Amino acid sequence: MAFIDELNITAQAGKGGDGVVRWLHLKGKELGGPSGGNGGNGGSVYVRAVRDIGALARYRSTPEFFAEHGGEGMKNSMYGKNGEDLFIELPIGSIVTNRQTGKLFELLVEGEERLILQGGRGGLGNEHFKSSRNVNPKEWTLGKEGESGSFHIELALIADAGFIGFPNAGKSSLLNALTRARAKVANYQFTTLDPNLGEFFGFILADIPGLIEGASTGKGLGYKFLKHITRTKLLIHCISLESDDVVRDYRVIRKELVAYDAALADKQEIVILTKSDTVSQAIATNQKNMLAKETDSPIYTLSVLDDALLKEFSDTLAQTLNSF
Repeated sequence: MAFIDELNITAQAGKGGDGVVRWLHLKGKELGGPSGGNGGNGGSVYVRAVRDIGALARYRSTPEFFAEHGGEGMKNSMYGKNGEDLFIELPIGSIVTNRQTGKLFELLVEGEERLILQGGRGGLGNEHFKSSRNVNPKEWTLGKEGESGSFHIELALIADAGFIGFPNAGKSSLLNALTRARAKVANYQFTTLDPNLGEFFGFILADIPGLIEGASTGKGLGYKFLKHITRTKLLIHCISLESDDVVRDYRVIRKELVAYDAALADKQEIVILTKSDTVSQAIATNQKNMLAKETDSPIYTLSVLDDALLKEFSDTLAQTLNSF
């Protein structure tokens, strides 16, 4: 199932049930007093946050939602049945915008629920209209229509740390090594077409599809996913030691981040020189020293094939995330 992070939907809350005209049937009397009950309220529409980044894909082919109508009133002054509320499950991090009113809802916590459309109130039965002047009322009212609307849903992932960098920088391999994720890896660009998530000692790590120069202006695959970096607490900037110029690679990605959102420049960053098994120790050290002149961020040299280096970095990353 393809990853979807934007979707338009329409929704309709339930109509309230109609009130009714009913009469008591008392022994020995042809007609008793009024006993028509009120209609039930229509179901409302809510959005609910779930921990499933693929939730939007479920609705791609059926983007219309309807809550249940309320039941009409009943005899013996009994209310009609309330319509069931409808809950639309959306990934944590979803931003829901009412396209008519502009009202915006954000889902930031698992299980959070927000009312987006109110169900219609039930109509009034004839008993409601009884008074000293109107002993046997025949009035009743229709149930109210529920609210309706169209909504734009946009997902911006919420992760504790996000892997960024050029395609084929080793981000997916590192995510797989640090977590139980099973992100696809291969020796060519754009292996990752969708964000991948992994659990790391209770923290969520996100592998963001590779950026390229010009991503902030819409080039390549990365632009679509730049928004997913804005909510991460920590940026893990991966640069392959197979690169001809690690300093240039670093500058390009940083430039694209800031061009997209200046606030990204202030996010805490860790830099990892990946694939250290492909170069000599001397080359790796030289590249690290050159990069250290460019940034004050911590720099690590790492290979997913080196268990000792991986364990050392894993411990460091856990300490860093725990410090937030």
